[in-house]
Amino acid sequence: MPGARMLDLACGSGRHLLWFAQRGCQVTGVDIDTTQARGVMPSARLLTADIENGPWPLMDHNTGRPEKFDLVVVTNYLWRPLMPTILDSLAEGGVLIYETFAAGNETVGRPARPDFLLRHGELLDVCKQLHIVAFENGFVAPPERFVQRVVAINTPHSGAPDSPVARYAL
Repeated sequence: MPGARMLDLACGSGRHLLWFAQRGCQVTGVDIDTTQARGVMPSARLLTADIENGPWPLMDHNTGRPEKFDLVVVTNYLWRPLMPTILDSLAEGGVLIYETFAAGNETVGRPARPDFLLRHGELLDVCKQLHIVAFENGFVAPPERFVQRVVAINTPHSGAPDSPVARYAL
């Protein structure tokens, strides 16, 4: 995993950035407020951006497409219109780790609005073009919450995952 390009989307406090940087990854974080992350990981590439109302801040100006990352991590964040961009940000062989709140969470706390809760199996549907390594859907505690989790690899056309992160994930 050393040298892998990692993106933490909605990076919040920067705890994932720190963990992956300690393992040799080149870390990039995006959030509407990167103040906390900057305090934890001042050496990280941090972009302050409103990804729900503004343009995607990580465009490759040579290709006009999103930058590619070996690893994309998203936790406790859901903005459905961004899903295609998240998938397009995965390099060939790149790994997606995604966990957020799911239907059922309205029975135990917040978020409770359907807009912020994944429907049953929604992450599986979003990742249907990827190689699913692991998937969970249900109740976890503590704290009490309903979540969906997926680890998926953007497999090359040969079908065999081949990247430093994919080999690590397998």
